[in-house]
Amino acid sequence: MTNDDQIAKVLAAAKTIAVVGLSDKPWRPSYGVSSYMQKQGYRIIPVNPNIEASLGEKAYRRLEDMPEEIDIVNIFRKPEHVGAIVDSAIRLGAKCVWMQEGVYDHAAAGRAYAAGLTVIENRCILKYHRNQVA
Repeated sequence: MTNDDQIAKVLAAAKTIAVVGLSDKPWRPSYGVSSYMQKQGYRIIPVNPNIEASLGEKAYRRLEDMPEEIDIVNIFRKPEHVGAIVDSAIRLGAKCVWMQEGVYDHAAAGRAYAAGLTVIENRCILKYHRNQVA
């Protein structure tokens, strides 16, 4: 389990957050959470094959299509999709995998831990940032 001090360090060091499942619809939770994080100074990069852009950033079909280094992979997908996303994050050298509330995959989390990534499961990045960092 990742503790609050480790999470705070990850957020302090992070600059780029790839949001898998980011919507371009303002009423969706992924949009609201990502908009908040963008306003806190993080670069938000949408990963969603069904949109062209969100929050003023070009969307990518998959993590592997992104041309830059990723600090945090924030996952807004159902748990059954998490394993493949985590495996991509490991291959790409992301520093952290963050699974939003209701999103978890203990086997994938174990693989990410073993690869040296910080792993947060079933926790909202906005709520954590607002309550612990901001």
